[in-house]
Amino acid sequence: MKFVQIIDFETDRLEEMQQLIEEAGQRSAGRTDGPTHSMLLRDRDRPNRYLALIEFASFEEAMRNSDDPETSRMAERLEALSLNERVFTNCDLVDARDLE
Repeated sequence: MKFVQIIDFETDRLEEMQQLIEEAGQRSAGRTDGPTHSMLLRDRDRPNRYLALIEFASFEEAMRNSDDPETSRMAERLEALSLNERVFTNCDLVDARDLE
Protein backbone atom coordinates (compact mmCIF):
# COMPACT_ATOMS: atom_id res chain seq x y z
CA MET A 1 0.00 0.00 0.00
CA LYS A 2 1.30 3.47 -0.84
CA PHE A 3 2.26 5.70 2.07
CA VAL A 4 2.06 9.49 2.35
CA GLN A 5 3.71 11.65 4.97
CA ILE A 6 2.29 15.12 5.51
CA ILE A 7 4.69 17.67 6.98
CA ASP A 8 3.08 20.82 8.38
CA PHE A 9 5.56 23.66 8.87
CA GLU A 10 6.04 27.42 8.86
CA THR A 11 8.93 29.27 7.26
CA ASP A 12 9.81 32.65 5.84
CA ARG A 13 12.74 31.03 3.97
CA LEU A 14 10.89 28.79 1.50
CA GLU A 15 13.30 29.40 -1.38
CA GLU A 16 16.21 28.14 0.72
CA MET A 17 14.20 25.07 1.70
CA GLN A 18 13.32 24.35 -1.91
CA GLN A 19 17.01 24.63 -2.87
CA LEU A 20 17.97 22.07 -0.21
CA ILE A 21 15.25 19.71 -1.42
CA GLU A 22 16.35 20.13 -5.04
CA GLU A 23 19.96 19.35 -4.13
CA ALA A 24 18.86 16.25 -2.21
CA GLY A 25 16.80 15.12 -5.19
CA GLN A 26 19.81 15.44 -7.47
CA ARG A 27 21.96 13.41 -5.06
CA SER A 28 19.38 10.64 -4.86
CA ALA A 29 18.63 10.44 -8.58
CA GLY A 30 18.31 6.83 -9.67
CA ARG A 31 17.47 5.50 -6.20
CA THR A 32 14.45 3.23 -6.08
CA ASP A 33 13.65 3.62 -2.38
CA GLY A 34 12.98 7.34 -2.17
CA PRO A 35 9.82 9.37 -2.54
CA THR A 36 7.74 8.73 -5.65
CA HIS A 37 5.71 11.94 -5.64
CA SER A 38 5.55 15.20 -3.72
CA MET A 39 3.24 18.17 -3.45
CA LEU A 40 3.74 21.47 -1.62
CA LEU A 41 0.74 23.50 -0.48
CA ARG A 42 0.71 27.05 0.92
CA ASP A 43 -2.01 28.05 3.38
CA ARG A 44 -3.90 31.01 1.88
CA ASP A 45 -4.94 32.23 5.33
CA ARG A 46 -1.47 31.95 6.91
CA PRO A 47 1.11 32.73 4.18
CA ASN A 48 4.14 31.32 6.05
CA ARG A 49 2.40 27.96 6.68
CA TYR A 50 2.99 25.07 4.27
CA LEU A 51 1.97 21.43 3.95
CA ALA A 52 4.33 19.07 2.15
CA LEU A 53 2.82 15.77 0.98
CA ILE A 54 5.48 13.15 0.28
CA GLU A 55 4.42 9.85 -1.30
CA PHE A 56 6.32 6.55 -1.09
CA ALA A 57 5.66 3.16 -2.66
CA SER A 58 5.11 1.75 0.85
CA PHE A 59 5.56 2.48 4.54
CA GLU A 60 8.64 0.24 4.51
CA GLU A 61 10.22 2.29 1.70
CA ALA A 62 9.53 5.47 3.67
CA MET A 63 11.23 4.01 6.75
CA ARG A 64 14.28 2.98 4.71
CA ASN A 65 14.45 6.51 3.33
CA SER A 66 14.07 7.93 6.83
CA ASP A 67 16.97 5.78 8.09
CA ASP A 68 19.30 7.13 5.38
CA PRO A 69 21.94 9.44 6.95
CA GLU A 70 21.53 11.88 4.03
CA THR A 71 17.82 12.20 4.82
CA SER A 72 18.66 12.96 8.46
CA ARG A 73 21.15 15.66 7.45
CA MET A 74 18.61 17.28 5.14
CA ALA A 75 15.91 17.15 7.85
CA GLU A 76 18.22 18.96 10.28
CA ARG A 77 18.93 21.67 7.73
CA LEU A 78 15.21 22.07 6.96
CA GLU A 79 14.43 22.26 10.68
CA ALA A 80 16.84 25.18 11.00
CA LEU A 81 14.87 27.06 8.32
CA SER A 82 11.51 26.46 10.03
CA LEU A 83 9.86 29.04 12.27
CA ASN A 84 8.37 26.40 14.55
CA GLU A 85 8.39 22.67 15.17
CA ARG A 86 7.27 20.66 12.17
CA VAL A 87 4.27 18.36 12.58
CA PHE A 88 4.34 14.97 10.83
CA THR A 89 1.23 12.98 9.92
CA ASN A 90 1.66 9.44 8.55
CA CYS A 91 -1.04 8.12 6.22
CA ASP A 92 -1.80 5.04 4.16
CA LEU A 93 -3.05 6.06 0.72
CA VAL A 94 -6.52 4.57 0.41
CA ASP A 95 -7.61 6.21 -2.85
CA ALA A 96 -6.17 8.66 -5.39
CA ARG A 97 -7.46 9.58 -8.84
CA ASP A 98 -7.26 12.25 -11.48
CA LEU A 99 -10.60 13.98 -11.89
CA GLU A 100 -10.09 15.47 -15.34
